[in-house]
Amino acid sequence: QVQLVESGGGLVQAGDSLRLSCAASGSTFSRYAMGWFRQAPGKEREFVGGISRSGDRSYYADSVKGRFTISRDNAKNTVYLQMNSLQPDDTAVYYCAARNTIGVFTRSREYGYWGQGTQVTVSS
Repeated sequence: QVQLVESGGGLVQAGDSLRLSCAASGSTFSRYAMGWFRQAPGKEREFVGGISRSGDRSYYADSVKGRFTISRDNAKNTVYLQMNSLQPDDTAVYYCAARNTIGVFTRSREYGYWGQGTQVTVSS
């Protein structure tokens, strides 16, 4: 129903900022709650942040709260992840995900649609 494409990853130094984008197509974007997840080398995928369909509610993992901000622009069919004060532990492949349900969701299994991921590497 929806296709997701992440972009904006790259190689940065500790303390830098980066903004990831996830462009959606193929369906009505405003009907989907969105989430960001990440997977570091040798680790399982973990929740980063989630946002409701209208953008009025959001939720973050403790590890990124205060540093990362999830937002969305439904007119542009895009969800963003603003990442500030990046640390080497933030190094991972970052994925966006969609669920066509009202709410904010934090578990991978709650999402049915996924992007291909974008690599974020933070050097010390």
